[in-house]
Amino acid sequence: MTIVRWEPFRELSSLQSEMNRLFNTAFDPSAARARRWAPAMDLLETGEQFVLRADLPGIDESDVKIELEDNVLTVSGERKSERETDGEGFHRVERQFGSFSRSLTLPRGVDPEAVSAAFDRGVLEVRIPKPEQRKPRRIEISASDGEPRTLEGAPA
Repeated sequence: MTIVRWEPFRELSSLQSEMNRLFNTAFDPSAARARRWAPAMDLLETGEQFVLRADLPGIDESDVKIELEDNVLTVSGERKSERETDGEGFHRVERQFGSFSRSLTLPRGVDPEAVSAAFDRGVLEVRIPKPEQRKPRRIEISASDGEPRTLEGAPA
């Protein structure tokens, strides 16, 4: 068994270094910019479509962009800072701002022309019709005795 001498001042110095690191990251403006804002999203599935709802409070619909490329739906935009510049200081700022981007992978076969979007009271709703299900294919096979037989298979 090894005996190690306890040095309380070394422990205190380590604690002070950790506290300095914590306060530097909490009050550094560049660290605040590194925080990303991501709006809450719900994805619902009905019999005929997928419905995406995103909470975008304080954002104008002209600041939101929706793209569908290679079965990936991307909703992006920006919530601008509302800081006043009249000299009054803030006591507490909790609302996040900045740009955001959220992407969802959709099933193959979604028609981009059929996707619709509406924006009402800070809630974005995107409706994505489901692609038509491919039906199984029946293939006739001639047996060696000349009798046709039917094979059923799953869609390719």
